[in-house]
Amino acid sequence: MGVPIHPLVSPWGRFGLYSFYIDAPGPAIVDTGIASSPAEGMAPALAALGRRIEDVRWILLTHGHIDHVGGAHALWELTGRRAQVVISEADAPLLRSRRAHVQNYLDVRAQYLGDPEAEAKQTAMAAGAISGEMEPHVLVRGGETLSLGGDVTVSVHAIPGHTAGSVAYVVDGQDDVFVGDAVQVHGAANGFPGYEDPRSYRASLEHLRDVVRPRHLYLGHPYRTAEGVPYGVELDRAQAQEALQGSFDVEARVAAAAARALADGLEQTDSPYSPFARVAEEVGYAGDPTLEPSPFFTTLHGYKELHSHG
Repeated sequence: MGVPIHPLVSPWGRFGLYSFYIDAPGPAIVDTGIASSPAEGMAPALAALGRRIEDVRWILLTHGHIDHVGGAHALWELTGRRAQVVISEADAPLLRSRRAHVQNYLDVRAQYLGDPEAEAKQTAMAAGAISGEMEPHVLVRGGETLSLGGDVTVSVHAIPGHTAGSVAYVVDGQDDVFVGDAVQVHGAANGFPGYEDPRSYRASLEHLRDVVRPRHLYLGHPYRTAEGVPYGVELDRAQAQEALQGSFDVEARVAAAAARALADGLEQTDSPYSPFARVAEEVGYAGDPTLEPSPFFTTLHGYKELHSHG
């Protein structure tokens, strides 16, 4: 009998946010949704399972984005401040500071979206969606093993790309793998895969496919197939391999289109996809690139950076 895993789903805008309860002797919750998620979503869901949110001892964050760390402080408070909050060293600034999320926007997406209200909107969203700034208790880089009591251990794997500090948590012995947003397939609600560093993203997909080899893969959102069909909250071994292969295929197509557009030189046009309109056309992307989190621009900016550094 393995350790039971219970998905905890919180709604937010166009997204379903997935968190997971690892029912170990020292129980863990992977990812925390936004500020309201712990009290409004997790506490009642755990009560329905006959579990108490106060008993959670580990809060494992796969990466620093607002919809994964936003509820961390609130959840920590609900545990009586007894849980250990774990995040990667590279993404820890996003747990420590709301302003870091705004800066993240200004550093990349702002230069393509041209919204004069954007900084104010991002600041307001960070204020509302992040329950509190905090210092993590455990910083990881990949390679660590965390003990959840009894003989239950969780291994940490570095899987950067979606963010610099994305990590996977693997329940040892049963190969339950929590990856947050590191396996994008065709993206979630925006219909485009989002990653900051294409080269790292691809290497991390290879690591998950060839080294980690999930028996069950748990994704951070309802990521979609080429047909636009969302994957469920838990993928079995065959579905995990399919999602990983799909992610490779999509990245290869985007990379090829980006390489051609960058070789010919980017052009500013009045297209909403400018200066990457040619890429959108070539890969058949017709979604709204301005809808946050605007993965189209985050991802294409990553290829542009790679190109400019040769």
